[in-house]
Amino acid sequence: MVNAWVRRVLVVEDQPAMRALLCDMLVHRGFEATGAADAAEATHLFADSDPDVLLTDIDLGSRPSGVELATMLTGLAPHLAVVFLSSFPGAVAGHHGPAGAVFVSKLDVTSAEVVADAVEAALRRATPPAPTPVRASALAGLTRRQIEVLALVSRGWSNEQIARERGITTRAVERAMSRIFARLDLHTAGGTNPRVRASALYLAEFGPVA
Repeated sequence: MVNAWVRRVLVVEDQPAMRALLCDMLVHRGFEATGAADAAEATHLFADSDPDVLLTDIDLGSRPSGVELATMLTGLAPHLAVVFLSSFPGAVAGHHGPAGAVFVSKLDVTSAEVVADAVEAALRRATPPAPTPVRASALAGLTRRQIEVLALVSRGWSNEQIARERGITTRAVERAMSRIFARLDLHTAGGTNPRVRASALYLAEFGPVA
């Protein structure tokens, strides 16, 4: 049975109480939220959390700032949607974040709906991965990390083996597989094993795995 794809948000906020509140609001609206106190921790968590959205304060109390963090992470993952938070009404002026970023004043964060609506708006604006100029790729919607996981699946590795290889939990691998199936639209293919079909797509794209 394939689990439903849950959209993931990386929340970067240097104030612990605000960070916990934002994560709680998002979880109650059906998102999976991971919190980080600064850009360094966010960068460390980014590869394993593989977020769909970055929700970050502009002023993180140290460098890099939230804008610098967003610029760096969207360079690694162009599909990443971005929401900026700030306590100061004029903070947006002079900041030019990634295209499609949504700006929200912390003063307006009065309910989970405000946060969730901003995240949804950012997801709608997010730039999808650029198509390959040569031919359409069935795996174009996957991140580099997801393709690396799929390569191990194509070797016939179990989730437990993949978890040991990558130094993560089996549950994290299961979530990654669920997201891969969702992005490849394999969860709707009745009567077929999505793991086998995903492996077939990888092999068709890259050939046999050594």
